[in-house]
Amino acid sequence: ELSEEDRIFVNNGGTPPPTEAPGGIAGTGVSVSFVQIDSQVAPPPPPATAEAYKAAGEESGGVIAMMDLLVNDITKEMTTAEAEEKVAQGNYGAMMADSSEKRAMDSKSLTDREGAKADMQAELEKSESEKTSAGKELMVLEQYMAALHAECDWLLQYFEVRKQARADEIDSLGKAKAVLSGADFSLIQRNARARKFLHH
Repeated sequence: ELSEEDRIFVNNGGTPPPTEAPGGIAGTGVSVSFVQIDSQVAPPPPPATAEAYKAAGEESGGVIAMMDLLVNDITKEMTTAEAEEKVAQGNYGAMMADSSEKRAMDSKSLTDREGAKADMQAELEKSESEKTSAGKELMVLEQYMAALHAECDWLLQYFEVRKQARADEIDSLGKAKAVLSGADFSLIQRNARARKFLHH
């Protein structure tokens, strides 16, 4: 007699388990023994009757129960998968939003940096131009200072000579003035004498 589990297994297409070989005469339930017994001994009682017959509905109920279990398991797996998918979609949406915001910030930062670079380039060009102009002015000043230095060197070199020449010139002018002053005085005296002579 098959157990309930074996019957469910066989009903689902499984192979029934092997049965033990009978130990007595087929169909009688009488076991055979090699021990010599007295022919006067009474035969053993008949075997117990088989289990009561079960209705086919009870056997099919086990299959339906197994199918219900499978349906419940699949439903649970689908519910879990849907929940995980919703969580994954939420995470993906948040990640895309963060990525979009980061791209916008990076784009603005790049634009600001390019603007700052352009301003710095303009300032650099202006500084280079001012440096060139200042270099030219410095060259002119250096040339002027060199000319002044040469003139000062010449003045220092010939200072004593020029001082002596100036002193000689002053002395000559003084003598000339004295001579001129004496000449005028002599001329006045001669004129006075001439007038006096004419008056006489």
